[in-house]
Amino acid sequence: MKKWLLLTIISAFALLLAACGGGESGGKAQSSEEYTAENPFIIKFSHVTAIESVKGQAADKFAQLVDEKTEGKVKVEVYPSSQLYGDNDELDALASGNVHMIAPSVTKMVKIDPRWQYVDMPYLFESDEHVQAFFDSEIAQSLMNSEQLAANDIKGMAFWPNGFKHFSNNKHPLVTVEDYKGLKFRAQAGQVLEAQFEALDAGSATIAFGETYAALQQGTVDGAENPYNNFDTMKFYEVQPYLSTTQHGRVDYAIFVNKSFWESIPADLLAPVEEALAEATTFAQQLAAEENAKSLENIKASGVVEVYEMTQEERDALKEALQPVYEDFEETITPELIEGINALK
Repeated sequence: MKKWLLLTIISAFALLLAACGGGESGGKAQSSEEYTAENPFIIKFSHVTAIESVKGQAADKFAQLVDEKTEGKVKVEVYPSSQLYGDNDELDALASGNVHMIAPSVTKMVKIDPRWQYVDMPYLFESDEHVQAFFDSEIAQSLMNSEQLAANDIKGMAFWPNGFKHFSNNKHPLVTVEDYKGLKFRAQAGQVLEAQFEALDAGSATIAFGETYAALQQGTVDGAENPYNNFDTMKFYEVQPYLSTTQHGRVDYAIFVNKSFWESIPADLLAPVEEALAEATTFAQQLAAEENAKSLENIKASGVVEVYEMTQEERDALKEALQPVYEDFEETITPELIEGINALK
C-alpha cells in the first residue's frame, strides 16, 4: 500500500512539472487553443498483445477515431507488443503517469483490488452473452469506479472482451483431469490461477505474456491457457501441438487511464476522445467473437495442432475438479460479486 501511495505522489508531481512546461500534453491546460494538428495533445497508450489481436485492432481503431473526431488536435500513440511496458510494469507506469492508458487483462488489477480475479474463477461465465451482460451491469461499474482505483490515481473507462481460455500443451491431448497431472503451465500472476493448477495436480509459473512464446519454445513450461485469438496471433501453434477446447475461464481487458492526466485534457477535446473510446469499445465487442472464430479455423488449418473438441460431459468433469478454487477464494472475490455474476446467466 505504501508503494502505491508513493506512486500517486510521484504521479501528482509529474503532472505539476508538466503543467509548468507550457504546451506539453498532460498539463492543466484551460482550453484546446494551443493544440493543433502540428502540435497535438499526446495520449500514450501501451498494451502487450500483437497489432493483429483483438486488443491491438481496437486500440488502433481508437487512435484513428480520436484523430478524426478532434481533427488531429489529439494524437493517440499506441505501443503494442510490450514495446513500451510489459505485463509486470505497465500498471506501475500508469500510476506514475509515465503512460496515460493501458488495456491489461483484468486479473492484473489484483495488485490494487483482489476482486478483479473474478475473471480467473473457473467456469464462472457460460457464454459471450453472459460476459457482455456483466460488462453492462452495475456490479461491473462498481469495480471500475472503486475507491481502490481512485486512491492510486487510476480511472476505469471500459471493458474490452477477448474470449474464453482453452488449455494447450506440448506433451499429449488434454481430455481427462488426469491428463494435467505433472504438467507445468504458464500463468498470469494471481493466487486464483495458482490454485487452479494445484487442483489439477499441475504446476504453474508466472511469465509475462511477451515472454510466453520463448518459455514454451525453450521448455520452461509445457503449456498455457489462451483464447483462440491470442494462440493464433502470438503463433503459439508453432510450439503447442495440442489444444483442447476447455472454455474454462476468460481473458478480458479493461481500459484504465491515469486519472490526473485524463482530467487535464481540455473539456472540448475530452468529449470527442471519450466518444471515440465508446465507439472503439463497440468495435472491440463485435470483433472479439469474429476473430476468435476465425483464429480457431486458422489453428485447425495450420496442420500442426491437434484440436480436441471437448464434450459437455468432459467440461463438467473438469469443472468439478476445479471446485476447490471456489472454496478457497469465494471470500476474497466476495460472494456478492460471484453471486451477482451468476444471477446474470
